[in-house]
Amino acid sequence: MAVIMKTEEMSNFAMVWISVVASLCYCHSIAKFIKPGSTRFLLFLPVILLFLVLPLNLRTIFLGGPTSFFVSWLATFKLVLFAFGKGPLSSDPPLPLRSFVLLACFPIKIQTPFVKDSRKFSQKSPLNYAIKALIFATIWPVYQNKSSFHPKLFLCLYAIYTYTGLEIILAAVAAAARAWLGVELEPQFDEPYLSTSLQDFWGRRWNIMASNILRPTVYVPVREISGRLIGTKWDQLPAVVATFLVSGVMHEWIFYNIGRSKPTWEVTWFFVLHGVCLAVEIGVKKAVGGRWRLPPAVSGLMALAVVMASALWLFLPALMKCNADVMAHREMVAFFEFVKNNVAIRLRLDKAILFSSFRYYN
Repeated sequence: MAVIMKTEEMSNFAMVWISVVASLCYCHSIAKFIKPGSTRFLLFLPVILLFLVLPLNLRTIFLGGPTSFFVSWLATFKLVLFAFGKGPLSSDPPLPLRSFVLLACFPIKIQTPFVKDSRKFSQKSPLNYAIKALIFATIWPVYQNKSSFHPKLFLCLYAIYTYTGLEIILAAVAAAARAWLGVELEPQFDEPYLSTSLQDFWGRRWNIMASNILRPTVYVPVREISGRLIGTKWDQLPAVVATFLVSGVMHEWIFYNIGRSKPTWEVTWFFVLHGVCLAVEIGVKKAVGGRWRLPPAVSGLMALAVVMASALWLFLPALMKCNADVMAHREMVAFFEFVKNNVAIRLRLDKAILFSSFRYYN
């Protein structure tokens, strides 16, 4: 039964991504004849709606989770921008099909000698990743003794494992993308535990991929509208809250894709809460100007305390209701069993071939 489920899941995974590539080829072709605007958007709309539901064909967290993020969120938002001649898919001259598909599907940066990213991210050393790998490795004994830990402590540990695991996986994927495809993966994290404020945490250090796509699709348009309504001094505040609201809804949809359980809206409220807190922080900074600021170490600890407390209250319990920890553990065990069995089979085959060769020559 497990083998059948694995085969079915891999078939569905292939079907989903074939559909994604075919749809993007259609969008790339349409853009050659239709100028940016509402007509192009209407022609893209079936693809955007398809991308929202395609990940529902996947049931595993390691295939369904990333596919939901890449296709239902990043790709749909990029297509919306592209429909109006904006975003990373819009360029002059137009992107070739291969680059268009890669850039639409994945959070990458096409490397060209003419385009340089002015933002600087910390260069992480091998020791940095080694420490995170050692931390992540403790997930096995912790999970095996899950009942021995206080639920809140386990949630804290699971948050650390999620962060360190994503860092390691994304570093490996980035290295593979650089070697095989000649592209750079956009950074996902920039040492969020070094944040000096909520603005620093959400804007520069945590889930940078999501921030990069939310900024042009939600933040900038809402700020332009609010600027005309309330003036440019405070236009940033409603834009921030709107951005976090959209982020919450998209996280809610990804959680539904993973767990298929009825939304409790805890995740949305988590992001709305942080949108309001960040708007207050920005408003206070604007009000006091440079006259008074907390030391970065103090403001950083306060920001991390707010993030962790609200995550333990709203975000992580919603993740656990999706059985994300159970699914991830089950799938990792199945993967390691698959690797072990295949290595054992290969060793037995090599042994049999070696024995046959020995008998033949002797």
